[in-house]
This record gives sequence, structure tokens and C-alpha cells, in this order.
Amino acid sequence: MKVQEIREIIKLVDQSNIGEFVFENEGTKIKLKKTEMGTVIHQAAVAPDVVQANAAVEVKPAAAPEVPKAVEPAKPAAAVTEQENLHKITSPMVGTFYQSPAPDSPAYVKAGDKVTGDSIVCIVEAMKLFNEIEAEVSGEIVEVLVKEGQLVEYGQPLFLVKPE
Repeated sequence: MKVQEIREIIKLVDQSNIGEFVFENEGTKIKLKKTEMGTVIHQAAVAPDVVQANAAVEVKPAAAPEVPKAVEPAKPAAAVTEQENLHKITSPMVGTFYQSPAPDSPAYVKAGDKVTGDSIVCIVEAMKLFNEIEAEVSGEIVEVLVKEGQLVEYGQPLFLVKPE
């Protein structure tokens, strides 16, 4: 692995809610673990014939999330029932969410658009690999739940779709 790839992994883990991350590939093992102070401890072990390295990397803790100033009113029962019938398109990996193939291109989909099961709805970038995410279901996009450039977690809902 290249140093830049390791730095990218450290950055992604630091910006997420993940407490511990382990990656193994072709004799290389990387283990990242957050401490209570927000420090990411990085241990890299490589193939037996290569020297092992241990390093501690000091990373600034992410800013605390904003606390809402007002309490949201409870949703009516009809809205809750309607939302239960919606399909959630979720992120298959940790990465950065992009709504379009390029910064100057229009978004793949927006609220109100019709999609089919194989329609591309967004891209999730992980370690410089851009992964196209498909709708998985035919229907209408009701809501986009993530902002452009936002870091997303594995399994995090990205879109709500009203199935046909």
C-alpha cells in the first residue's frame, strides 16, 4: 500500500463514527483504533520478510455535532406510516457521496425523478475508486438524505424511494 492510501484511510476513519478498523490485503494488515481523546492509533504490519512499523498519529477530533435549538414537533401518524412504506437506498461502503459524475454535471437523480432497478442514483468514492450506486428498485425518488461531498457510513440511507 502507498502512504497516501494509508493517510486516506486514517482520514476516513477519523471523520466517521467507527471506533476500530482492520484492513488485510496480500500480507499487509492495517489496524486503526480511536481512543477517547480522538487520537487515531495506527499499526501497520506487512509480510514477515519486511520490517513491521508502529506509529501513533495525532488527529484533531471532529467538531461536535450541532444541537438543535428547537424541538421538532412529532410527525403525524399518516406521515410515519407513509415513510414505513418507502424503500431506502443505502451505502454499500464507507466513502464520500457524490450526486453527479462530475462537478459541472447535473445530478443523477433528484426528488420526484422516476428510477428503475438498474438506474444509477449516485457515486460513493472510497480510496480513489468511484463506485456507481444503483436504485435496486423501481419507483419515485422521494428524498435525497445526503449532501454532496458528505462522508457516508456503510448501510447509511442515501435516498428514500416510493416503490411502484
